[in-house]
Amino acid sequence: MAKTKQFTISIANRPGTVAEIARALGSAKVNILALLGTAQGTTGTVELVVEDARRAKKALDAAGLTYKETTAEEYELPNKPGALADCLDKLAAKGVNLNSIHATAAKGGRKAVVVYTVAAEEKVAAA
Repeated sequence: MAKTKQFTISIANRPGTVAEIARALGSAKVNILALLGTAQGTTGTVELVVEDARRAKKALDAAGLTYKETTAEEYELPNKPGALADCLDKLAAKGVNLNSIHATAAKGGRKAVVVYTVAAEEKVAAA
């Protein structure tokens, strides 16, 4: 497992909001590795994992976006049926309760990636 940073950005639920975030990061040459967006009425959140967290922070700050930076775990697993369940079963057996999770795999690719966050007190228990 590798440590990474996840940025959670509070947004207004309106057309173009996620595009603004993507544009700010793209203009700063920050590559987005994973993105999850959800809406709750008139607001929403976007969770991002990027290649360069330092550069992302500068770009988000320059764009005036409010965000929370969290340490996340990134885990590579085989891109096959049941691999995600096996990974999550191991975490559950250790008593790890996930705060957020997103996974991705390229169609036909051999590997998949899962990124998750847990509460600080649970990180100590999992270690």
